[in-house]
Amino acid sequence: MASIALDSSVSTNMVTLPILQQINASERTAPAQVPTSAGAVGTSPGVGGHSPTVESGPSAEFLAEIAQASERLESATPWEILQWTVDRFGAGFSVATAFGAEGMLIIHWLAKIAPKTKIFNLDTGYQFAETLAMVDRVRVRYGIEIELVRPELTVIQYEQLHGGPVYSHAPDQCCKDRKLVPLRKRLQGVTAWASAIRRDQTPDRAVSPIVGWDRKFGLVKVSPLANWTKSLVWKTILDENVPYNPLHDQGYPSVGCAPCTRCVLAGEDERSGRWAGAKKTECGLHSND
Repeated sequence: MASIALDSSVSTNMVTLPILQQINASERTAPAQVPTSAGAVGTSPGVGGHSPTVESGPSAEFLAEIAQASERLESATPWEILQWTVDRFGAGFSVATAFGAEGMLIIHWLAKIAPKTKIFNLDTGYQFAETLAMVDRVRVRYGIEIELVRPELTVIQYEQLHGGPVYSHAPDQCCKDRKLVPLRKRLQGVTAWASAIRRDQTPDRAVSPIVGWDRKFGLVKVSPLANWTKSLVWKTILDENVPYNPLHDQGYPSVGCAPCTRCVLAGEDERSGRWAGAKKTECGLHSND
């Protein structure tokens, strides 16, 4: 039996009628067009266009559209949010996963909603073996192939270049080189991506909209689990028998790269094991800088 402990209070954020029934059908089936501030229109890959760059940016009309969608979807379930995203952005929608508890729920739902959605993992070369093993578990359970996105240099090459492990003295640089640079390359041509963040995890994440414009990467960012709680996440995982990283049962509520992740002690918050002893709290994917 799973050993995950649940909080005593569970906030469901459920709605009586599916929120998608309240959204105009024409909006849900519209092409995934992203007007830029210069007046050009970028469409999602597969439609024949391009995604807007950070420099050109989205138009005011498009920003208003996604803000309105975010407000409507605030009371929606995560799978309704994912359904809206798939309908709106089609093949231009992609998902980055670290195989955390929330990320596994997104995979679980997408396997039913849109199993052909492109899902990838940023394989830094420093991940736990238990994390990498999730690739096979997802394949066996859902028939979904997870793309492993790697930096140009192997760990050995990278450490030889810098005279040793960069994470030991410059973790921000290591995250940039091993995560952010490969991510930027992978997101080229992508119109929208999903994150598995929750608002109650960190101050940066506390202000995350359900749907918003990701200025850092120049595309739409959807956070279907933003208003969920840890308790509800784990209740759903256990109720629906969703596979999860066994490290969660060993005191790792948040799992990153092995050298920069430790077990969480009693009374600590769930992300305190990431970059312990440093001021760093984010790898850079979801920070507001």
